[in-house]
Formats: sequence, C-alpha cells, structure tokens
Amino acid sequence: MSAVPQITLNSGVTIPQLGFGTYQVTPETTKDTVLSAFEVGFRHIDTAQMYRNEAGVGNALKESGLGRGEVFITSKLNNSFHRYEDALRAADESLAALGVEQMDLFLIHWPLPTIEVDYVETWKAMIEIFESGRARSIGVSNFQVPHLQRLIHETSVVPAVNQIEVHPYLTNETVRAFGKEQGIATEAWSPIAQGAVLEDPVLTEIAERIGKTTAQVTLRWHIQRGDIVFPKSVTRFRIEENFSLFDFELTDQDIEAISALNKDQRTGPDPDSFDYIPH
Repeated sequence: MSAVPQITLNSGVTIPQLGFGTYQVTPETTKDTVLSAFEVGFRHIDTAQMYRNEAGVGNALKESGLGRGEVFITSKLNNSFHRYEDALRAADESLAALGVEQMDLFLIHWPLPTIEVDYVETWKAMIEIFESGRARSIGVSNFQVPHLQRLIHETSVVPAVNQIEVHPYLTNETVRAFGKEQGIATEAWSPIAQGAVLEDPVLTEIAERIGKTTAQVTLRWHIQRGDIVFPKSVTRFRIEENFSLFDFELTDQDIEAISALNKDQRTGPDPDSFDYIPH
C-alpha cells in the first residue's frame, strides 16, 4: 500500500494529503462505498451535514475494524445552522450521526456573506466547538480572502483549513497564496472540475507520456502543489485509480503547463454571492 503524505495543520493535528470525498454519495450507498475506500487504503474521509451521509460514514468506520485514531474524519456545518447556538447543537448532531466522540476537522461549509447571520458569529461558535473538544481542528470552506481576513482580525483564531474549489481550470491562486501566508492549509474540492479537464490536450499528452490517466495526472498536480485533495467515486476501479498517485512524479515543467490552463472557470457557485439555505 502506498504511503500517503501527511500535512501538519496549524492546530498541530496531522491530516492525510489524500482523502476520499463523499459528496453526492447517497445515504443508502455510503457505508459500502466508504468501506471500499478503506479497503483500498484511504484513511481520510470528507463528509458534510448537507450530504446527509454522515451516518453511513460512521457505520463504515464501525464495520471496518479500524481504530478511531487510524481514520481522519471531516464534516461541515449545514448552511441553515449559522447562528451560534444552532452551530453548537449541529456539531453534537454530527458527532451522534458519525458515532464518534470527536471530529478531526469541522468546517463552516459556506460563508453566506449576504444572509442575516454574520459568519464571524458562526466562527465564534466553531471556536467553542474546538475548545470544548468536539473537534480537533476547525476551519472553513469556500471562504474568500476578505472573509478570512475578517475572521482573523475579529477573533485572532486562524482557520486550520480552507476547502475551496481548485482544479486546472480554476487554480484559485489568490486564495491559496493568502492561505499559505497565514498558515491555512488548502483543500481542493472538485479537483478534476467534475471531469471537465479530463480531455484537455495538455493533460492527455502528459498522461500518455508517463502511462497514467488524466485523472491521476490532475490529482498528482494537486499533491505536488501541496494541497489536500479528496477525489470521489462509487466505483471500485476508480477508487483504486484515485489512490494510485504515489508511484510517479510530474516534472516542474508539467506542473507549470497544467497550472497555465487556468481560466478562472468555476464548476460551483461564487462564494461571494451564494446564499442557499437548505430546508
């Protein structure tokens, strides 16, 4: 089994640089899918309250025979629980659904800067969640530089992680650079742009030259740039493919060529205007 590199967060907690994403994995199939990921070698699972599959992740952990300390579990706060007391209660609900006493990482899923509740209030609740031991680390997702600046200025607590959309067509360099400057680890969601990059001629040429798939080349690009990445698939073959990233390296020229594909093209919503509140 390939050894997955570990990154040390500003909380002192180490996180596997490669994880398994469960976005759009149905509640009914989550347990078996995550068990397959465990069998392949994944030890970092990313879920969220909004995905409605935390219980499946917890059931997979319970059935896997793995010790709690062997698996890094991330979840994210639902957009409808941004008020301070709601966030505290929601964290307890995540712990219950996952069947654990402590999450390794808990994130604010979206900043929602246009809604009535200020995300700084939400961040103060996250600080309480961390200080109470409900989570070993806390962070954010989809936060832009001004959002991060406010959190740091108004609370002096720097997020451990910012999980943002990153792929060759959206390299998101400004947010990544600010994160590096502040000691915030970047996690890349939608790492292959929902498949949009897989036919790109630059990636195809590199993949053919080194005998890998374009997905593997793209995921390796993320790894070598230092970001945490968690591809998702429900197919065993693809899960195995996504884990096989550590028996090859891209050249500096390959990294530069892939990074040059940037179009500032999102597959998901704009964090500055997104205001979806699930019911």
